[in-house]
This record gives sequence, structure tokens and C-alpha cells, in this order.
Amino acid sequence: MSDTRRQIRTHVHANAGIHFNELVRESAFAPGQIQYHVRRLIDDGELVRGEFYGRTHYYPPTHDERERAMLALFRRETAREIVVHLIEHEPTGPGAVTDALGIARSTLEYHLDRLVEQEVVEKSYDERNRVVLRLANPEQTGELLSTVEPTVPDRLLDRFTRLVDGLLEGEPSSK
Repeated sequence: MSDTRRQIRTHVHANAGIHFNELVRESAFAPGQIQYHVRRLIDDGELVRGEFYGRTHYYPPTHDERERAMLALFRRETAREIVVHLIEHEPTGPGAVTDALGIARSTLEYHLDRLVEQEVVEKSYDERNRVVLRLANPEQTGELLSTVEPTVPDRLLDRFTRLVDGLLEGEPSSK
């Protein structure tokens, strides 16, 4: 295996779920070089490619499909903050999450739809028919959450969404 290919493999293994653009930004190699070596690594079974939410992500082959989807979600700052809030305050209602994170209900629902779809979060109803949120598998979620950090572009996208939500609601976002 060439040194370039080994460096790319090592970087993806250390940053499971990294998407292509971030891999290019964090490496000293040209996009074409990365594409070539990533393709070879996938063919050799050293990496796995996954398409989640409009982006191509790369993973070590040790992660199953569900873990890959979860890692892709955790690269988004808002989804990550929702999960962290639930770790610290579950069970809780959507209103408490939006208040604590300073996000619009529509932003929460956007991320919750994906978190529920990947069985990270469970939605249920209490005796008064109010929505209650809790983590579906706190141990696995905490373990995977600790392995990934949102990238700067993902943070900026989430913060821009919060700013727009705040402006549409008539109050600037504090985050």
C-alpha cells in the first residue's frame, strides 16, 4: 500500500463518517488523488462508502449500516446537541429541548425525524398525550457520539439555520 493511500485510510479510520469535502480540506492531497485512493481502499475492503442526507461519508469497515447512519447524524452540531441534551435530561418534551438549545420547533423536528428514523431517539406519549423524547439505546449512542466531532462547515450550516429561525420568529438567536 502506498504512503498516500495509507495516510488517507488512517485519517478515515480516525474520523469515521468523514465526508468527502472534509477529507479534501483536511488532507494535503488533491481531490483527484483522494478519489483515486479512496476508490482503491473501498475495492480492497479497507473503507466503506455511505450516502446519508445528501452527502457521501467514509467509514472503517468495522461499523455496520446503523452505526454509519448514526455517525453521519452526529457530524451535525444541532443533532449532536439534541442527543447530548437527551443524555442529560431524558425523558423530556420537545418544548424543553427547543428552549434549552435555542432552536425553532421546525429545526428540532427536522433533526428528530432523522434521529427517530435511525432509532437514536424514541418518541412516545405520556398519560396526558404529550410527546416524550428519550434515547433508544443510550450506551451505544454515547459511545458513538464520543467518536465524532462536527466539522466547521457543518457547524456554520446549523448556526445559519438557527439565525434564520430566530429572524423568522422575530428574535435573534443567541447561539
